[in-house]
Amino acid sequence: MKPIHQCYLYAFIDTTYVPEHLITDTTKKLCDGGADIIQLRAKGLPKNKIHVIAEQILPILSNNNIPLVINDHIDIAKAIRAQYCHLGQEDFFDAGFKHVSELPLNDTAIQIGLSSHCPNQAIRAIEAGACYLGVGPVFKTPTKPEATLATLDYVRWARANIQIPWFAIGGITLENLDSVLEAGARRICVVSAILKASDISKACAAFKNKLTSAKT
Repeated sequence: MKPIHQCYLYAFIDTTYVPEHLITDTTKKLCDGGADIIQLRAKGLPKNKIHVIAEQILPILSNNNIPLVINDHIDIAKAIRAQYCHLGQEDFFDAGFKHVSELPLNDTAIQIGLSSHCPNQAIRAIEAGACYLGVGPVFKTPTKPEATLATLDYVRWARANIQIPWFAIGGITLENLDSVLEAGARRICVVSAILKASDISKACAAFKNKLTSAKT
């Protein structure tokens, strides 16, 4: 399975944009387009439904050497043996956890990614043992319209100060990606700009190509 430091394009199966009957097909398109890692985010769905969806897409990802991230639900990640679970600040620190070793991971090899919206949160998340960070939201995003923007200044800070893998996230499109790369990002999360595209595989590939060019 591809390790996190080799992941650059972080894509999503977000049920806000992907109807249930298209989840399997969309997962295949993300794989074909070059996604390195894929998160299942299903806000508002019951846990049993999320579990079923996770079991549907995990074999597809495994066959493509792409790790699966479960958003929020550690119990589901454990049950299906996903590689990663992603938690927001409110799901981790506000819930009373100070280090990932305190999470009920049992004997699984699940690694934890954490969201961050400012330098202090990033430092705290790294000290808490996160294996990667989300850095953003960089731009206004329909996924979280109420969120306070972190802006490109936070991306520049991350480039200079964060040593573990981190992904810029929030409103990133092909049109503004150059500014994100110029600020220092080499890894990005993309949700709506891929999932709302008329050709998901083509959109995914376009982001991947830009990221690949930025590495050279």
